[in-house]
Amino acid sequence: MASTVLVLTSLEDVTADLVVKVLHEREVPVVRTDPADLGVGLTFGARIDAASPAWGGHLRTTSREVNLGEVSAVYYRRPTPYRARYGHLPPQQRDFATAEARHGLGGVLNHLPHPRYVNHPAAVGRADFKPAQLLRFTELGLRIPPTLITNDAEAARGFAAEHAHVIYKPFRGLPAGEDGNAGAIWAQRVDPETFDDSIGVTAHLFQAEIPKVGDVRVTVVGRRVFAQQVASPDGALDWRRGDWNELLHSPIAIPPPIETALHHYLASFSLVFGCFDFALTGAADDPEHWTALECNPNGQWGWLPDAAAITEAFADILMWKETAR
Repeated sequence: MASTVLVLTSLEDVTADLVVKVLHEREVPVVRTDPADLGVGLTFGARIDAASPAWGGHLRTTSREVNLGEVSAVYYRRPTPYRARYGHLPPQQRDFATAEARHGLGGVLNHLPHPRYVNHPAAVGRADFKPAQLLRFTELGLRIPPTLITNDAEAARGFAAEHAHVIYKPFRGLPAGEDGNAGAIWAQRVDPETFDDSIGVTAHLFQAEIPKVGDVRVTVVGRRVFAQQVASPDGALDWRRGDWNELLHSPIAIPPPIETALHHYLASFSLVFGCFDFALTGAADDPEHWTALECNPNGQWGWLPDAAAITEAFADILMWKETAR
C-alpha cells in the first residue's frame, strides 16, 4: 500500500521544514527533493506500458530512494525552477534542457498513480491568476474591491475619477535581479496625476481603496480553517511591507457564509489548501464587511501564531487522515 510522502521544494524552505518534522515525528516515510537537482543530486527512471498502465519506477536522491508506486501524497511547495539548473548553458541548450526536464521529470511527477497532491501544480497554475480569483469570488457572492486591469492610461484616469482613492498592486512579485535576490512591490496608493503613456507598456491592476478597519489572513487546509486578524503597528496599507515580527495577530471567527464560500472556492480550482486575504470594513460577525482580496494557492503560513496547528493539519491531510473537501 502506498505510504510515502514526496516533498518537492527547494533546500531552504522553512515552511516545508515544519511539515516534514511533524511527519518524521509520526514515523511517516518522507522523501524530500528539489526537481531542479536533476543530474546533480537526483536521478529517476519511470516506465509505462499496456500491461502496467501507470507510471512506475524510482526516484533517487543523495540519501533516499522511493518507488513511484509507493508515493501516497505529494507536497508540492516551492521547487527551484528547472531553468536555474541549466543557467550555465548557452541559451538554446539551456532552453531545450529546461523544457525537457519540465516535460519529462515534471510530467511524471505530476501524474503519479495514487497520491493526493497538496496542491497539484496544474491546479496552482489555474488558480494563480488574480483575474480568475476575483471572478470566482464574485461568482461565490463575496465582496471584492472595484477593479480595473488595463494598459490604457485614459481608462486608468477614468477609473480614478470614480473613486476617492486608488491603489496599484502587481500581479506577481518581482523576479530575481542580477544579484539573485528577489524584490517585491507592495500594494500602494497612486496619484492619477502621474498616469502617463508608460502605462501602455504592460498590464496594470488598479483597485478602489477599501476603507478597512483591519486585515484577515485565512488559511484553509482540507476542511480545517484558521483565521487571524493582522495589524501593522504603523497602520501600513499593506501589512506585508514591514517587519513581520512586529505584526499584531489575534484569532478571529469567520462568518459561516464566508467559510462555506472558501471551501467552494478551493473545490472549484481542485485545491486542497489556500491562503486567503480579506479586508474588514466593519464588524467581523457581518459577512457584508468581509472584502475578498486574493488567494495564494501556495502561500506561506509558518509565521502565524497558529502555525503549529496548521502544520498538524498538513500532516493529517498528507497522511489521508482527513478528507480534502
